[in-house]
Amino acid sequence: MTVAFRLAAPPISGTLRPRLLGVAVTLGAVAFLLFCLGMTVGDYPLSVGKVVAALFSAGDYYDRVVVYDWRMPRALIGLFVGFAFGMSGALFQTITRNPLASPDMLGIAAGATTAVVGGIVLGIGSGLGTQPLGLAGALASALLIYLLAWQRGTTGYRIILVGIGVSWACNSATSYLLAHAKLYEAQQIVGWLVGNLNDSTWNLAVPLVIAMAVLVPVTVALSGWLRALHLGDDVAAALGTPVQAARLSLLIAGVALVAFATAAAGPVAFVALAAPQIAKRLAATAAPPLITSGIAGAVVLLGSDLLARELMPDTQLPVGVVTGLLGAPFLLWLLARANRAGSGG
Repeated sequence: MTVAFRLAAPPISGTLRPRLLGVAVTLGAVAFLLFCLGMTVGDYPLSVGKVVAALFSAGDYYDRVVVYDWRMPRALIGLFVGFAFGMSGALFQTITRNPLASPDMLGIAAGATTAVVGGIVLGIGSGLGTQPLGLAGALASALLIYLLAWQRGTTGYRIILVGIGVSWACNSATSYLLAHAKLYEAQQIVGWLVGNLNDSTWNLAVPLVIAMAVLVPVTVALSGWLRALHLGDDVAAALGTPVQAARLSLLIAGVALVAFATAAAGPVAFVALAAPQIAKRLAATAAPPLITSGIAGAVVLLGSDLLARELMPDTQLPVGVVTGLLGAPFLLWLLARANRAGSGG
């Protein structure tokens, strides 16, 4: 019984490297700056100093009203959605040992998208909201992927192949639903499908913040298994890691992160793909660092949202358009690098 208990507990991660800590702190400072800069943009102009003062309940009363009531929900959703996508991308890329594996590639985000679009078209989206629908869709697609990939256990390679197939199936279902939607429903859906922070409210922000307050500590607690899984199933098993239980637990955590992020802002493309690779290269680690990847995701999304609003201030450009424009060349670079290396990782 003692051995079984020891095998069920995640191994303790190694000590924090100074470079990794420095990168995390630097990215955190950049994320906070972008968080504040995002709240300076709008019809009522504010300086960064006024935003910071309002955050600490100082300064003018009207500045605090603008910051907390009007602009804080968008900034918080951008921060936590980016963090969730970045952390989930690090989970999936480490589990599969492939830098091209991310929730938007494997069908997890696509499953959440199909559920939300289906709810809107069938008339239940307004009643249930996007969070429960997104969570249900992401969990359903993840369960389908896991079951189809199971063959006396699962491997990262099979998860990737099955995930790509499930992603295409979900995208086809979403297109079918969109084709049969009413005009006003289609207009509501299209903006959300590319990833959008323009309609952010406290009703969307509060569930996301609560979910992240629960999911991030749980994911960090499970992260000790990631280092072993990155070495391969055989090595991880030899080190005493319960490979299948560890992979399933980490997949569930990653799916939940993706579900709440997608429900709040839509399937924002390429953040989950790019952020872990950015963090990995900055920190010079063998696998994407979990927390640092989340912070990098927040930087990518907040920066993209700020760029989207500054590029076309009169049209409210969705943030997903900018992440797609920036992410597509990054994906091509990763593909070319993997091809030169002769492997997927």
